[in-house]
Amino acid sequence: MTQNFTSLPQELQLATSAHVKYIQSLDSRKDEYDYWLTEHLRLNGLYWGLTALHLLGHPEALPRAETIDFVLSCQHENGGFGAAPGHDAHMLSTVSAVQILAMVDAFDDLETRGRGKAQVGKYIASLQNPQTGTFAGDEWGEEDTRFLYGAFNALSLLGLLHLVDVDKAVAHIAACANFDGGYGVSPGAESHSGQIFTCVAALAIAGRKELIDVDRLGRWLSERQIAGGGLNGRPEKKEDVCYSWWVLSSLEMIGKTHWIDKEKLTNFILSSQDTEKGGISDRPGDMVDVWHTCFGIAGLSLLDCPGLEPVDEVYCMPKSTIKRVLGH
Repeated sequence: MTQNFTSLPQELQLATSAHVKYIQSLDSRKDEYDYWLTEHLRLNGLYWGLTALHLLGHPEALPRAETIDFVLSCQHENGGFGAAPGHDAHMLSTVSAVQILAMVDAFDDLETRGRGKAQVGKYIASLQNPQTGTFAGDEWGEEDTRFLYGAFNALSLLGLLHLVDVDKAVAHIAACANFDGGYGVSPGAESHSGQIFTCVAALAIAGRKELIDVDRLGRWLSERQIAGGGLNGRPEKKEDVCYSWWVLSSLEMIGKTHWIDKEKLTNFILSSQDTEKGGISDRPGDMVDVWHTCFGIAGLSLLDCPGLEPVDEVYCMPKSTIKRVLGH
């Protein structure tokens, strides 16, 4: 059933202008304690904010030149990117850097002013475990399927997926599958919506979705919707707007979004907006942040909310960007 968005009350209309202003204001709060507490997320935060702006149809709301300058200032000689200037290189911030540069069409700047795509690819490839096929987040060796997905995401955008052992990585994902159809952070770990997204999306990039138990996974994911319409990350947990992305995108990739109540989920996300000051929170009444703003808007895009650009369910970036970079 298609929802009639025009009949929604004012508080359930998408507050586009307020969200744009909220995201624009985030870098102007340098006198606030929280700004410096979150420095380790600066590059990730730029990706979240920029993605939200692109989906809202306002890609110009952040200055392109300054965005590129900041991203390149975070790059190390080894090709990796830190979360902010002076921070160690890490897989997650490197992936965000690649995604940002892809969105603002600045791979040429990476070649001419940065260390180049090849060096970035070399850094990411160096983090693959040759025995298990999975990836570490940095030189200190923490392994997680988030890093595997991040590697596939960034390398495919750079056209460098051939630098890693894709088959061994796919075998590792298969080993993370559980009896309930879901995937965990590592073999034997419990199923979790976030990890399911990383594994399903990585399999999609590798062209190996036939390994997914679609019906069993679809059942587990659809059971994440609770009475209020929101989705949770695993059984017996509270609903959270961010799972509007992790769960819904996974359902989209396996063709099962019709197994949940889309209207209830839409209303839950829209109820979590601050319609005056902008931003989206984890659930109605809580403080907003750029993380939930990004993934709430991405979820609404998957739900065909009017006024939003289509989001790619595998990359969590505008479909227009993916078409320009990958040609599909």
